[in-house]
Amino acid sequence: MPSSQHFINHVRIPENNDWVIFILVGCIFLYVFMMNVIERDASLKDFLLQKYFDASNNLPSWIITSCVTTLTLSVLISQYIPIVPKYIADLQLFGYQLNKFGYTLLAVLFFYLIKSTFGFLFYQSIGDGKKWTIFYFTSTKFYFILTFLLIILCVAHYYFPIDRNKMFLYYLCFFSFVFIFKVFFYLFHKNKILPEKWYYKFLYICTLQIAPLLLLWKLLFF
Repeated sequence: MPSSQHFINHVRIPENNDWVIFILVGCIFLYVFMMNVIERDASLKDFLLQKYFDASNNLPSWIITSCVTTLTLSVLISQYIPIVPKYIADLQLFGYQLNKFGYTLLAVLFFYLIKSTFGFLFYQSIGDGKKWTIFYFTSTKFYFILTFLLIILCVAHYYFPIDRNKMFLYYLCFFSFVFIFKVFFYLFHKNKILPEKWYYKFLYICTLQIAPLLLLWKLLFF
C-alpha cells in the first residue's frame, strides 16, 4: 500500500473549464442573434455569398464577428502566456486583477482596435475611403469562417486529452497558414478591397498586417 506522502504527490486536481463553455456558448448566441436579427434570417450560404450592394447592416455584423474572433482567439492562446506583466497584474478593480485570459483578451482587443483604426485612417489618407466599407464587409466573411475553426480548436484543446505543449507548434503552423491565406485572399478577392496601386498594397500588408501581429506577439510572449 503506498504511503500517504506518495499518494499526495500523485493527486491531480482536475481543471475547471466551465468558463470556456460559457464563452463559446455566448459566441454562438451572438451569431444566432446576428443571423436571425441583423441579417434577417439569412441562411449560412446566403450570408457567405451575398454581394456588397445587396447586403445591409454590414457594420453590426462586422463588430459581432470581430468580438467573437477576439473571444475565441483569446480562449485558445491564453494558456500559453508565460506570465501576466507586473504592471498589468498590479491594476486591480474592486479587488480583482487580470488573469492570463483577461490579459490575453485585453491584448487581442487592443490589437484589433489599433488595426481597425489605422486601417480606416489608411484608406481615408489615400483618398479611397469608400473602399473601407467594402473591405470590412469582405473581411467579415473570412473571419466568420475562421471563428468556427477556432471554436473547434478551443473544444479540442480544453476537453480532449492532447499534449498542449506539442500542439503549440501546430497552432503556430495553423495561424501562419491562415495569415498567408488571408493576405492572398485580400489581394485577389473579386471585390478588389485593397488599393489599386501596388505600393499602397505593399504598405498596407507591412504596416497593417505584419506590424500589428508582431506587436501582439511581443505583448503576449515577451
